[in-house]
Amino acid sequence: MSAPRRAAVLGHPVAHSLSPVLHTAAYEALGLDGWRYTAIDATGEGLPAFVRGLDLGWAGLSITMPLKQLVMDLVDHVDPLARAVGAVNTVLVGTAQCGVTLTGTNTDVYGLVTAVREGFAARHGSRDVPVADAVVLGGGATAASTLAALGELGCTSPLVLVRSLARTTALQEAAARMGVTPRFEVLDLAATPAMVTGADVVVSTMPAYAADPVAEALRARGAQARGVLLDVVYDPRPTALSRAYEGLGGTVVGGERMLLHQAVEQVRLMTGRPGPEAAMDAALQGVLAAEAA
Repeated sequence: MSAPRRAAVLGHPVAHSLSPVLHTAAYEALGLDGWRYTAIDATGEGLPAFVRGLDLGWAGLSITMPLKQLVMDLVDHVDPLARAVGAVNTVLVGTAQCGVTLTGTNTDVYGLVTAVREGFAARHGSRDVPVADAVVLGGGATAASTLAALGELGCTSPLVLVRSLARTTALQEAAARMGVTPRFEVLDLAATPAMVTGADVVVSTMPAYAADPVAEALRARGAQARGVLLDVVYDPRPTALSRAYEGLGGTVVGGERMLLHQAVEQVRLMTGRPGPEAAMDAALQGVLAAEAA
């Protein structure tokens, strides 16, 4: 039996995080007695000292905003996917001659791909659907993971809609490292509805409530939606954008599905055993049902 270890999600804020629910359910299903997973509110200022203090009592960390780029300079190794994306959402603690070695990796891409494929299964009856065109809303760290995910799904030239082209330098650099060639345009609420409803896949990486103007534009001007929307926000749930897109006939995948699938992969990496997706999903649905009651 594996010795008890710790893991945690780090970010700011993290009080709303569902990661402890998912990982704790996984530990219980895997029979990992004594393993603990907590949420730790951490900012960039305190991150270096925290990471330096990790020892072999830790299995790993889940990293959320605003720390996904900052942590890259604090680990010993960064895997190729995370390096290309420019964001680490998982830190693994391993054994080295000097004590511990820290590896940064990225399970967001896996979570995005798997969540979108769930949408394909719901809409088309198949998880494997060719993606001719896609729209990404937002240009932050999650957008970079989204470009990688869309590349895996077969779309290497998605349209990225952002509020400021001047702030897309990091995303453009990440795209070049990944070999994808997105088109960048300023988000125009008059033109966006047609772009969104006409795409095979839409991924909103915008923060909570930031996409509400897009939702209003969709309700006012949107045509029939023909694809799948993944909104990575899961609090609030459902988002205004999700309601508007679904109202136009589109298929919506909530951000909690991405969260679930990236956590399943994190559990596999941290424990060395397959993440128990069914148990983790059941725990997630239980919490969401309780919140909705």
